[in-house]
Order: sequence, then structure tokens, then C-alpha cells
Amino acid sequence: MCDSRVGKPYFKEPSCMEELIETLNTLFESDCVNVEEVQSVMENFKSKESDWRRFAKFDPNRYTRNLVDEGNGKYNLILLCWGEGQGSGIHSHSDAHCFLKVMDGTLRETLYEWPSKSEGRTKMKVKKIADCEMDQVAYINDSYGVHRVENTSNVETAVSLHLYSPPFESCDCFDERTGKKQSVKITFWSKFGERTYGVGACKSAVYQPENN
Repeated sequence: MCDSRVGKPYFKEPSCMEELIETLNTLFESDCVNVEEVQSVMENFKSKESDWRRFAKFDPNRYTRNLVDEGNGKYNLILLCWGEGQGSGIHSHSDAHCFLKVMDGTLRETLYEWPSKSEGRTKMKVKKIADCEMDQVAYINDSYGVHRVENTSNVETAVSLHLYSPPFESCDCFDERTGKKQSVKITFWSKFGERTYGVGACKSAVYQPENN
């Protein structure tokens, strides 16, 4: 996906999940999509529980990834549900664009530098820590670094809507203490509101912190 602003139409504010998906499908018809325009559409979609509740599946032991829409093969739209204190491990994005919109609650993003050449021996360096609140949108790709996302609240759950383009089936995950990496397969807790079963179906798509 390249960053181009030539010949782009104006998109009205999506009023529901269906309109958001319709708008995204139109945006991703092109092989050259404006990152800022996708982010703007995501920001203009205001969170209403009635839009995302049917996709929201929580697990008491780990956060869940719930597929909302496969797009036109150029992106995946996924609802992530975070229980109290749950978070991802530090992970990359397989050269994909990643947009994260908070639908409910607050999430903390910790951005890290890529591990140095002395991988496996050096603690990873934090570049930035930021809290993302309801209806805010964050963006990352691998040129920014790698990150961890967490629900730091001990009393409230959180829900976020993620768009990945292009879709990817695995990513690299990192040990914060050493920078050592491992490849992790992407899985879904549910698809289109229906629970998935089978090998790895109940596992989170991104490596969990050691204390999860």
C-alpha cells in the first residue's frame, strides 16, 4: 500500500459498522491507498456498543482476536477484546500497516526500538509510551519499531478495532529482557461473531507476556 493523495474522493463519516466496511472496501479497491485517509475514516467512525457487541468475545485468561471482515483480500478488520490487566507481547507487523481504534476503555501502547544486532543479549529500548482513549486511532508499521498493547486497568475491560493491510498470518515476537525473537502464527478466537475451534483456535494471535 503506497501513500498517495491523487484522485481521492471525499468519504462521509460512517454511521455504523456496515458503512465503515463499505467505505474501507472502496478505499482498498486501489493498489495505492492513502494512509492518512484510512486513518481519517477510522477516526470519524464513532464507537457505539451496538456496532461491535456481536463481535466482542472475551476470555478470562487472555485477550482475544475476533475477525469482523476480510475486506477485499487487501486488509483484515479485527476486534480485540482485553480483559482487566491483559496485554500483548512485544511484536512486529510483518511489513503491514496497522491502524488501532479504541472502541471502549483505554489502552496503553509501548513502542520499542528494533533489537540490536546483539539480539538475545540486550534489553529492548523503549521509544515512547502513550495511552489511547475511546475513539482515538493509533498507527504503526515496522519502520516505526515494534510495540506492545495493554489494558492497564484492573477494573475495566477494553475493546479495540484493528485494520491490518495486507493481512498477515504470522509475526515476530520479542522477549523484552533479551530481544530474542520467535515467529508466532496468527489465530482468531472467533470469526464474524462465531466461535472458532481447532488447533490453536483458543490461543491469542500475538505472544502474551510471560505473566499471562
